[in-house]
Amino acid sequence: MKTRAECLEKYGSDYFIEKKIKEGELFKVGKGIYSEKKYVPEIAMFVYKYPNAVVTMKSAFYFHGLTDVIPDECDLATTRDATKIKDERVKQYFVPDDFFEEGIEAADYKGYDIRIYNKERMLIELVRYKSKLPFDYYKEIILNYRKLLPRLDMQKIQDYALMAPKSNKVLEILQMEVL
Repeated sequence: MKTRAECLEKYGSDYFIEKKIKEGELFKVGKGIYSEKKYVPEIAMFVYKYPNAVVTMKSAFYFHGLTDVIPDECDLATTRDATKIKDERVKQYFVPDDFFEEGIEAADYKGYDIRIYNKERMLIELVRYKSKLPFDYYKEIILNYRKLLPRLDMQKIQDYALMAPKSNKVLEILQMEVL
């Protein structure tokens, strides 16, 4: 993928960019985002467009195979001081700066690199947002986490829980519902 600025640098002008589009050598995949591939997954385009954001919540649960519910929008986490994302296809979660970087991993999604929170961090996010999620959806993911428990890094889960806002409540819910 390339930004408009990168395309201008490579092709010289908007005229030549449009020419490449008409010839089928370049495709506009989003506002100001171009690709040499015709199909680019929406999540990959958003991660490229917002490089400081991290895939989280429903998008991450789906990516990690914890649910089969396809998200309606792309959930991205940013720091609290980040600019508001003005795209109705994106749901933005503002995360405290001291907790934002914890659990980020690079993953491959259909040939595209994305930044996403790991499964251990997503368990903490599930518990933190429990009251904002539909009950059936929450239960499905909790049951899938219980099946995964032997393969998860328990030390990471405990560390993330202690760093999370309202850590006492998070630890209490983890103890009662997951562990």
